[in-house]
Amino acid sequence: MTNTAVPSFQHRTVLLDEAIDALAITGARADGTYVDGTFGRGGHSRLLLSRLGQAGRLIAFDKDPQAIATAEQIADPRFTIVHDSFATMSEALAERGVAHVDGVLLDLGISSPQVDDAARGFSFKNDGPLDMRMDTTRGISAAEWLATESEQTLEKVIRDYGEERFAFQIAKAIVARRAIEPISGTRQLAGIVAGAVKTREKGKDPATRTFQAIRIFINQELEDLEAGLKQAYDALAPGAIMAVISFHSLEDRIVKRFFAERANVPQPDRRLPIRAADLPQPQMKLLAKIKPSAREVDENPRARSAVLRVAMRLPAGGGQ
Repeated sequence: MTNTAVPSFQHRTVLLDEAIDALAITGARADGTYVDGTFGRGGHSRLLLSRLGQAGRLIAFDKDPQAIATAEQIADPRFTIVHDSFATMSEALAERGVAHVDGVLLDLGISSPQVDDAARGFSFKNDGPLDMRMDTTRGISAAEWLATESEQTLEKVIRDYGEERFAFQIAKAIVARRAIEPISGTRQLAGIVAGAVKTREKGKDPATRTFQAIRIFINQELEDLEAGLKQAYDALAPGAIMAVISFHSLEDRIVKRFFAERANVPQPDRRLPIRAADLPQPQMKLLAKIKPSAREVDENPRARSAVLRVAMRLPAGGGQ
């Protein structure tokens, strides 16, 4: 049986007030239905619930069994937790009879309790088993993947998901080491990477990019993000708002592109005989791009790379 006891690791919710304020839960909107795509330890969900009216509803998602255990402690009839990725949003909402929602918040990346718990294998600061799964009840661990994947695929994942220029050398070193012994610990992998990376930016551990890459791949984070953004948009009622917090450039580029494609509609040649009613109309309106304050970054250094992007779904025809 999987142990879902909630550990005592502290978690500071990044851009807490800014994200919930962005959803504009006021007036009649307070009785609407909202989605928190990553419950984590519940910071955003709890604040969102405090803004809801009695008829309001919040549906939260998370893949992590420990996050689910925390969520199940919330005794509020307006709250529902789904043990799955937000990439299953369409199906989960349909199962609960929800056709449209008034707001969606997606808080991407990894939480502090996941990083700080050595048993999860996300960090090399403390030695632990090389797992890296956000959902420890399904899928293969990072150790299992490293033991069998081809050198070419290892290189591609480390390069593409970690933006690591030494991906070739790292992949080669991993394959050479696993021929001698299993790669099963976080410090062990970090040492292999450090031996293959000859230079690194000041203050940055050589293994940082490789660990990011493997984590993203193992958890299908970018694929989930692409699917989740589309399903969130499809679920939004006209005038509803989507707010997305990303923590690295790969995520932020996907979010930025998704919003821009729906907000910036290319216009045809004005000389063509096209009626105004037939012109392509924007589907979303960009509302904000917000970064953590200097004070928040000082109090929580893990917030320094966060970016909150906010957009509103427009009615059919692009009216505002």
